[in-house]
Amino acid sequence: MDLTEMNLIEHLSELRKRIIIVLCSFMLFLILSFLIVQDIHNFLVKDLHDKLAILGPGDILWVYMALASVSAITFTLPIAAFQVWLFVKPGLKKEEQKVTLAFIPGIFLLFLLGIAFGYFLLFPIVLSFLQSLAGSQFETFFTVEKYFRFLIQLTLPFGFLFEMPAIVMFLTRLGIINPQKLAKSRKLSYFFLIVVSVLITPPDFISDILVIVPLILLYEFSITLSKIVYKRRLSLEQAQAI
Repeated sequence: MDLTEMNLIEHLSELRKRIIIVLCSFMLFLILSFLIVQDIHNFLVKDLHDKLAILGPGDILWVYMALASVSAITFTLPIAAFQVWLFVKPGLKKEEQKVTLAFIPGIFLLFLLGIAFGYFLLFPIVLSFLQSLAGSQFETFFTVEKYFRFLIQLTLPFGFLFEMPAIVMFLTRLGIINPQKLAKSRKLSYFFLIVVSVLITPPDFISDILVIVPLILLYEFSITLSKIVYKRRLSLEQAQAI
């Protein structure tokens, strides 16, 4: 076995180790979240005027598992980011190791911010709008599965989409991208964000606009952050070259 094959096996073994740690962390948080999932459920339905309907015995179990899974994903995310950092750490310089490690808390906070944006701002607006369409012509009631499926589909994607600034700063710091590339690919990026917005929102124009505008602003904010990180990176490289 030559040196290249040995290095490949070592990398695959290390990758497997990191994946196992992440999966074990997720299962642990899933169990812990399931212990308090009823409290999470009560918090999410406290503002509803009517009780949610159950159409089958498995509905409430599905909801509890879904809520516990979202909670587990949230708390597993920083651990997953740290494991990724440990995996790529040997290929980074000491300065790059310190800088990239500092992104992990930001990744967690941005995920929480995205969830909060989806739940506290977007979800009530979209739900109110859709209810207004029914008016007095229809008798409306929500099943527990339909309600929480709609809630999760509308809020969870924003947790990941709000990671955009952190990812852009991280890749800029490593020299993989720069603000010039981001600016040149603006039209393509806008198109991609619009497609994503249409896919994750209910099929109405108002919901699409409410999602598209924040994502475009987030992309422009990411470009601004990339410029700042890029300038600092150039200054650091020039200082080291002297």
